[in-house]
Amino acid sequence: MKGVKVGELSSQKSLKLELVGGAKGLDKEILAPRVQKTGLLLTGKIKDKLIPGRVQVIGEAELAYLSELKPAELRRALLIFSDADVPAMVVTKGLKPNAEIKKLADKEAIPLYVTPFTSSVFIENLIKVLEEKLSPSTIMHGVFVDVLGIGVIIKGKSGIGKSECALDLISRGYRLVADDVIMIKRAYPAMLYGTASGAIRHHIEVRGIGIVNIKDLFGITAIRDKKPVDIVVELVEWNASEEYERLGFEDKTVDILGVEVPYLKIPVSPGRSVATIVEVAARNKILKLMGMQSGLEALMSLPPAEPAQVKKAPGKRAKRGVK
Repeated sequence: MKGVKVGELSSQKSLKLELVGGAKGLDKEILAPRVQKTGLLLTGKIKDKLIPGRVQVIGEAELAYLSELKPAELRRALLIFSDADVPAMVVTKGLKPNAEIKKLADKEAIPLYVTPFTSSVFIENLIKVLEEKLSPSTIMHGVFVDVLGIGVIIKGKSGIGKSECALDLISRGYRLVADDVIMIKRAYPAMLYGTASGAIRHHIEVRGIGIVNIKDLFGITAIRDKKPVDIVVELVEWNASEEYERLGFEDKTVDILGVEVPYLKIPVSPGRSVATIVEVAARNKILKLMGMQSGLEALMSLPPAEPAQVKKAPGKRAKRGVK
């Protein structure tokens, strides 16, 4: 698993980090988005140890405890950082770490930072940064559009009309997220987000015209930088011998980074408005999120079938008895 180099944290404005020691360890990698606060582990009376690979946060309470220790006790307490694979230490609330902590950071090559944020605020910000950088990712080819708040990925073989469909949707007031290359990341616990590649962000290729800038043509409201993935629509050439979904009872999905995403296969033929079909698919997704199943409701509204009438075999009519 590829980690995040500790030195990359310095450029994050949401963390406001100042390096005060351990500069030789800036190439160390952080492999987990979780953060640990040292707390009572400094006392040595708890058998648990620091979790390797996690950034260690030292707050006001920890510094107050360490300042009351005698030199020998202080060095013994700080051994927990030497025994674990600590990528970095951060002192919060703008407090100054004592000389022993700086000495330890330089000796063990553990980057030591100071931030003006309180421990709770800093931990929240750091987790967001690390989850973004450490989340699994993949690349999909297609067009990603925002239709009525539903993130729709339109895929299919080259030349089938993906970009034209997206352009039609944009002209109706919907928004482009990415064209051709879609960068997808998985966020905790099972949410997928799609963005565009930096080089072609806000652009779309239209055959016969070339590459156009959607932001310049339609304005800022026609683009989005990031959107959750809700549906994958695959455009395929119409094949009369193949059967396609007609009732909508079966929900098909496709696996993306371990997350099952609703999947639709839309046959394309001359005269079909693919953009309208994609828009209806987004509207139907909204209904499903509200607990409504159009196909099932249509089935339930059908009148009950009448029982089949049993025809009697022809025969002689029975004679009435004479009183």
